[in-house]
Amino acid sequence: MKLVLKYMKPFAVMIFIAILLLFVQNLTELALPNYMSEIVNTGIMRNGIEDDVPEVMSADALRLVTSFMTQDDRNIFESGYTQYKPGSGETLLEKYPGLEGISAFTRTQDEKESAVLAAVYGKAVYALSEYMKAQFGAQGGTVPDDISENDGPKPADMDISKMDVTALYVLLENIDQQAAANAIEEAGAQRALFQTEVGVTFTRLFYKELGANLSKIQLNSILSIGFIMLLISLVSVVAAIIIGFLSSKVSMGIGRKLRHDIFKKVGSFSPTEFDKFSTASLITRSTNDVQQVQMFSMMSIRMMCSAPIMGIGGVIMAVNKSLSMSWIIAVAVVLLLILQIIMFSMVVPKFKMMQKLIDKLNLVARENLSGMMVIRAFGNEEKEAGRFEEANRKIRNTHRFVQRTMAVMQPTLNFLMGCTTLLIVWIGGHQVAISKLQIGDMLAFLQYATQIIMTFLMISMMFIMIPRALVSAGRIKEVLDTDPQIKDKEKVKTLNGKSKGKVVFKNVSFKYHDAEDCVLTDISFTAVPGQTTAFIGSTGSGKSTLINLIPRFYDVTEGVIEIDGIDIRDLTQAELRANLGYVPQKGVLFSGDIGSNLSFGKEDATPEEYLRAIQVAQAEDFVFNQKEGLDSEIAQGGDNVSGGQKQRLSIARALIRDPSIYIFDDSFSALDFKTDAALRKALRTYTSDATVFIVAQRVSTIMNADQIIVLDAGRIVGKGTHSELLISCKEYREIAESQLSKEELA
Repeated sequence: MKLVLKYMKPFAVMIFIAILLLFVQNLTELALPNYMSEIVNTGIMRNGIEDDVPEVMSADALRLVTSFMTQDDRNIFESGYTQYKPGSGETLLEKYPGLEGISAFTRTQDEKESAVLAAVYGKAVYALSEYMKAQFGAQGGTVPDDISENDGPKPADMDISKMDVTALYVLLENIDQQAAANAIEEAGAQRALFQTEVGVTFTRLFYKELGANLSKIQLNSILSIGFIMLLISLVSVVAAIIIGFLSSKVSMGIGRKLRHDIFKKVGSFSPTEFDKFSTASLITRSTNDVQQVQMFSMMSIRMMCSAPIMGIGGVIMAVNKSLSMSWIIAVAVVLLLILQIIMFSMVVPKFKMMQKLIDKLNLVARENLSGMMVIRAFGNEEKEAGRFEEANRKIRNTHRFVQRTMAVMQPTLNFLMGCTTLLIVWIGGHQVAISKLQIGDMLAFLQYATQIIMTFLMISMMFIMIPRALVSAGRIKEVLDTDPQIKDKEKVKTLNGKSKGKVVFKNVSFKYHDAEDCVLTDISFTAVPGQTTAFIGSTGSGKSTLINLIPRFYDVTEGVIEIDGIDIRDLTQAELRANLGYVPQKGVLFSGDIGSNLSFGKEDATPEEYLRAIQVAQAEDFVFNQKEGLDSEIAQGGDNVSGGQKQRLSIARALIRDPSIYIFDDSFSALDFKTDAALRKALRTYTSDATVFIVAQRVSTIMNADQIIVLDAGRIVGKGTHSELLISCKEYREIAESQLSKEELA
């Protein structure tokens, strides 16, 4: 996790902006169910009437309502209204055309009194409705025709919304005080929601009396709330788009930086570090593992920040809508947690195996691709296919187990969500029926419950990603934290440009990491400019290892290697290698063309330098005989050229650099004798001022060397010219006699 946080640090500003926008997005999403509830409760159920207490009432309506109030309530209610004066409010007259020519009262806009007035008004109109039921329907009678807009019998729970309120003023002129008192007492014992519902119904009647367009009021209410919801949704969408852009930019940036740092670190590795990490594993770590961390970075910004906001906010909103149904969410959350714990305990160990299995698959695939010709030559295609299938099968089985386990979670969550929805509708519907809960609030509660469950789904997805990302981050960190054995000192010396080329080995010994015995022991010799030093010996005698000590592919275990009197460990690797022309035992070419491969030696080489290097390397015949010349394509690994051509191009690449020290590690083995002889002759002239090291198996290649060093079991057993060694070194003579005729030995 520290690795991920470290690489997130440069993107702190973007992440901060994304988190702020996540707050905006989540708050808007949490607000939408409230507005949806408002549309249902106010826009549909209350016909757009937002306030329970009428904004304006006729004098008759005020008298009617206050008739069913106690004296204290009447005083409170009447203090909230003032006499309407014609011409004082043109807006009111437009909204309520019936105000013209009648005595009316308008409500004062005191927000502090609003709740008190609503309670008093609701209780009064509820008492009025109960009184009317008792008077006109208690015995199963009918409502008088002059009360209803529609003729016909009415049940005891009459439809108040269809009454003609003006007729009530006459019929209730002589109120039965005892019945009214009973109704007032009964109204005081009812729930506030009952009173509110009846209050809204009477408010509609009073507005209708004043000529208000109720349909327009309802439409305006729905449209205004809908417009607000549209704006909120637009803000949410814009925030989501920006969050997506920022999170993608951050994750891609982290991935790019990780790949860059891994590549840079691997570029500094010595062969010792490559022995620790296989090539296949390093490829997996720089691709698949980086991708896992990259995906985690993107999703963590969006989900890890979003889940707490949505979860906590959803719970608060749901409890605010209905405390009595909150236990449903609690049960659903507990079941979700149990399900997730079970799933994760099964899945997480498999994720830890996944990356190692991918390493193994890449290793087998790489070996098969690179060794395809050998596999075919020995007829082992089926065996290798079996190896690949075994590695592939293990990944398939592991991945299939994970996917099957996770596949169970989705339908289980859907089932749990369906059960939660059913329970909310069932219990919520009962509460709506007894006027304990409004329909809109039940629907909002349902949406909040869904959001909470989806939050836990997001959390479950994060818990799936986190273990795999942590495993990948650990594997990446392992590479980045690996300290290369070959590194520059803090205080270095310099050759001040191009070295003179004098190389001295002083009592050099070397052994590989974790090896018990030395590969090279007590090696001492001096090589000077204008001189060719050759190394020969039996297989495994340490020739290539000795040569690889000069460019510091390995560091000596004991002793010192000096160039121009400076220990090569005191030089920077860049300066040391800038003075070397290295041709490896196995020629390596890169995909591109001949020119791009030669430019590895010197990027700003002139055409004349290219031509000269190619001529000396005896590559002119196949380079310039091709139609494209230097632009001739080189396939990956140089597979479209022969071994000899590959070696000659590798030699030309070193020559074009024009260094002071040349290292040829058995670089002539693929050449025929004629080409070998011509190349060595041209080299003597081209490298006359340089120090040349040659490792060879063929005596004919090194016969003319100024100094031949014979190695056996990592020790120098002979040193001198060809003729000197034939006399003084039996190991050299044995090698020479096995390769040369008696005439050549003479």
